[in-house]
Amino acid sequence: MTSIDQNPAVPVAPSATRIRTFHPRRGRMSSRQTDALARLWPAYGIEIADLDGPVDPAGFFGRGAPVVLEIGSGMGDATAAMAAADPDRDYLAVEVHTPGIAHLLDLVQRHGLGNVRVAQGDALDLVRAMPERCLDAVHVFFPDPWPKSRHHKRRIIQPEHVALLRSRLAGGGTLHCATDWAEYAESMRSTLTADPELVDGYAGYAPRPDHRPVTKFERRALTAGRPVFDLIYRRRP
Repeated sequence: MTSIDQNPAVPVAPSATRIRTFHPRRGRMSSRQTDALARLWPAYGIEIADLDGPVDPAGFFGRGAPVVLEIGSGMGDATAAMAAADPDRDYLAVEVHTPGIAHLLDLVQRHGLGNVRVAQGDALDLVRAMPERCLDAVHVFFPDPWPKSRHHKRRIIQPEHVALLRSRLAGGGTLHCATDWAEYAESMRSTLTADPELVDGYAGYAPRPDHRPVTKFERRALTAGRPVFDLIYRRRP
């Protein structure tokens, strides 16, 4: 997809020297997924590494609706369900797992979801290229917890990244995180609370919102006895 509106912002900088917050993954694809990727990527796909200069996310959709950024959309079932139930907002899903990207593209076509676009690559590079206050919401659902202490620097929810994500939220915009790792949940809560421009509307963990679908991944966590923690913060006006 190439129809990108240009808007002054921080250019996409090379990420080679940055610490990655994700494992690049490929994986096997079904014939249906392979077909969906080949047919639908030109219309709905965005290769983050190919972006040159600042981008306005609304330009990916060709309309002026509020944009929700989904970081780590997995297989895309939750993204597709939320987009279908929320047609007045546009959903920009970022993922690195190729089968998940292909599956979401298939869901987009099957359900006629004109308000979904799928980006492949480093979500933080994409966010750096966006202008400030351009997003209505950012969702970070079940990110890699990087459980070993020496890998905590790879976690996406840490002060520098939160400040970046928050800067792209419009006033009143929402940063919604969810995890099934209790230690990471506490770290998330501490980091989000420390940001002076974010307000916790629940004074702690939020009740599970109805708009966030339960995924297979979440069901496995619950079956294994791991509770799920939601954190919903808003940017000050």
